[in-house]
Amino acid sequence: MLTRKITAAFTAFVIVFFTFGKVVYCDNENKDTAFKDKCVVMIEASTKKVLYDYNSQIKVPIGTMNKLMTVLLTAEAIDRGDIALDKTVKASSYVNSLKGASIWLMPGEGMSVSDLLKGVIIGNANDASAALAEAVSSTEDDFVTLMNQRATELGMKNTVYTNCNGYYDDDKQISTAYDIALLCAELSKHDFLQPYFTTWLDYVRGTETELVNANTLVKNFNGIIGFKAGYTKNCHNFIAAGAERNNVTYITVLLNYSDKDEMFSSAKSFLNSGFANYQLIKPDIPKEMPVRIKVKNGIDDETDIIVSDMQNIVIPNGSFNNVKYSIILPDYIYAPLKKGDKAGEIQYFLGDKLLFKCDIIIKNDTEEITAFKAFIILLKKMFSF
Repeated sequence: MLTRKITAAFTAFVIVFFTFGKVVYCDNENKDTAFKDKCVVMIEASTKKVLYDYNSQIKVPIGTMNKLMTVLLTAEAIDRGDIALDKTVKASSYVNSLKGASIWLMPGEGMSVSDLLKGVIIGNANDASAALAEAVSSTEDDFVTLMNQRATELGMKNTVYTNCNGYYDDDKQISTAYDIALLCAELSKHDFLQPYFTTWLDYVRGTETELVNANTLVKNFNGIIGFKAGYTKNCHNFIAAGAERNNVTYITVLLNYSDKDEMFSSAKSFLNSGFANYQLIKPDIPKEMPVRIKVKNGIDDETDIIVSDMQNIVIPNGSFNNVKYSIILPDYIYAPLKKGDKAGEIQYFLGDKLLFKCDIIIKNDTEEITAFKAFIILLKKMFSF
């Protein structure tokens, strides 16, 4: 009964938070791996906009959550054509030596990449993770190097990987709720992974080896697209979950939960509150946006300007009409100019809060005028009569 009351109270807090749009920021001075409080974040996947933050930058051990990077690197290798889902991978002696959760791969046994992905995503299998690592990079050490390189590329500044499966629960293998959310946002781009992530029960070797997903949200949560839940001694209960409805995807990551039921209930509340309280929009280009700008010291007196790619922004429901903009553009710019050079920017605001800014750029190259070029232009004008 007490657990239910605590869960209900936390859910009520989540609802109140989203109703009033408040963000709780973590204590940035407390970032050591001994931190044992909950770490939570929720983002919108396409913009990476943080909608809820509690200790999301705290570095903590992540254990088997690291398998999400193993899956991402495998998916990217498949997209490049380096490996294929139907490719047979033979298990090495090292793969067979791994303990803990496994699908009991024997040395020399062949299994398709697809079934190995099932083993990792649904069954949390350490040996299947190592088999995929060797398929992508020959050795696990080389694969771990790739894991850390990819983390850097994704902006996962507080993440360190030491192996491909997280089995040893290494305290040196750390990440944050925010970094994991960035990883999940990248995973959400690979649609072919979704059937694996959203399967509750499956088999490999025919029906010989049963796999059961620890993420119970895949059973009945509306719009669920994955990703992973689990428990280890150092990491306690954790979940990274994403859901998509009406072409909008929200991702939440919850770490360091002592109560599994509270964690799952909270994950649902965060995702539901995202869909209930926020909307994704793409701002219009202002009608008064100039199409040309004056140029000094150029062959031409003016040059064309355009707005660079507009991005989506996330705003509270019902606030679209309150979004304002400001066009920041000088009266003129100096040649020489290259296509793509920044001339100014458009800033979009909700109240005093800057939501998004996009560059106004030069459409075509514009040469600088010189005495010789001016003389040639003069000659052309003289002979045109």
